[in-house]
Amino acid sequence: MSSTAGTVAISNTTEQVVAELRRRSSFVFVSHVKPDGDTLGAGLALGLALKQLGKRIGYFQQDPVPRNLRFLPDSQFVTREVPADLPADTLWVFCDMSDFTRAGEFLPAIARANMLDIDHHLGNSHFGALNYVIPTEASTGTCVLRLLHALEVEITPDIATCILTTIMTDTGAFMHTNTTADVLRMSAEMIELGADKPLITEEIFANKRFAATKLLGMALERAVLEQDGRYCWTYVDQAMLTAAHADGEDTEEIVQHLRAVEGVEAAALFKDYDGAVRVSLRSSGRINVQAAAVTLGGGGHFMASGLTYEGALPAAIDGVRAALKAQGL
Repeated sequence: MSSTAGTVAISNTTEQVVAELRRRSSFVFVSHVKPDGDTLGAGLALGLALKQLGKRIGYFQQDPVPRNLRFLPDSQFVTREVPADLPADTLWVFCDMSDFTRAGEFLPAIARANMLDIDHHLGNSHFGALNYVIPTEASTGTCVLRLLHALEVEITPDIATCILTTIMTDTGAFMHTNTTADVLRMSAEMIELGADKPLITEEIFANKRFAATKLLGMALERAVLEQDGRYCWTYVDQAMLTAAHADGEDTEEIVQHLRAVEGVEAAALFKDYDGAVRVSLRSSGRINVQAAAVTLGGGGHFMASGLTYEGALPAAIDGVRAALKAQGL
């Protein structure tokens, strides 16, 4: 079980987690709200592997599977519904979230003894009875890959595709600084095992709706450059979504365009719709956007984080600016 040394949470070992995976007979893999390729791909990969061992597998996700992730094997079984006949000792496996509340309001009550937390985020709360948290990993999927090797299951082409999806999602198609030599070696291993890299590239990075392109143009037209060119931000609101015939899924790549502007050290996209202001933050490497997000109730990684701001858009813009300036912007 997770323990603490002072205030530092200690994760369980690979061997401890694998022993629990072998011991339990029933599992539900949980993705966070607004799912991405890492949260979903990691859970699907481990679920597919445990099916080989005769385990009962389910997948819980509050939101529908995004259009660009429906190619993932087993994604058709992802649902908000919870079977009535789940065994009492079913292990709920939370992938890619620093706290179980990220799973959303429809998550049923679960005893901590039945929670496994697999993650690579800084500031993970170690909320499970078992916690497999490795902040140095490029994705939650690469944490799962460690478990797959230890379980000695066959990494099928379907599993390899799920793992490679987590890597490509969280490295920005190998563009981010977390693309280490080890990450490239793991990616090569997955391709050798049958991962469909062309399909991943097409579905996630090269298959954008016309509505998304129109929305990107609107957002870039409203972009603001501040702090002597070091900070770029813009927003998307409901009126813009309506005008472009777009939805929330069409906002995903906008913040990367802001971060790519010459001289920009931090970028922010404010998404003001559905009754909340959600903020995506990106850094070029000097500004710790994770630390900034934490001060506003969010979290994530040094170079990519997010938060939901409790307040109106103008207050969110001011609050995020202040938080970034406190980190040296």
